[in-house]
Amino acid sequence: QMQLVESGGGLVQAGGSLRLSCTASGRTFSNSKMGWFRQAPGKEREFVAAVSWSGGSTYYADSVKGRFTISRDNAKNTVYLQMNSLKLEDTAVYYCNGPMRLFIPGAYWGQGTQVTVSS
Repeated sequence: QMQLVESGGGLVQAGGSLRLSCTASGRTFSNSKMGWFRQAPGKEREFVAAVSWSGGSTYYADSVKGRFTISRDNAKNTVYLQMNSLKLEDTAVYYCNGPMRLFIPGAYWGQGTQVTVSS
């Protein structure tokens, strides 16, 4: 099993920045492709970003490309999502997920962290 705990969400003004963290325990984290998903009120959960097991490859949804950066530190069992130039439409609950296969979410989810962008 893999246990995932997110942190770093909060309230931020449009144009601001936040960094989310996801710390993993249990199943081997360093061998797993990891990702972030988000779910806004009344909408389905959607893919945001993913990072390969080594950190050498990253993938982004078109809506966040150029604004968000995913990274990982395998020594700390942690994956990060740096979010810059936040927009109102980025408001959602953000979930950490793994181990991903291509762009398909894996079996393990964190509890989610709320990100609210205000005008």
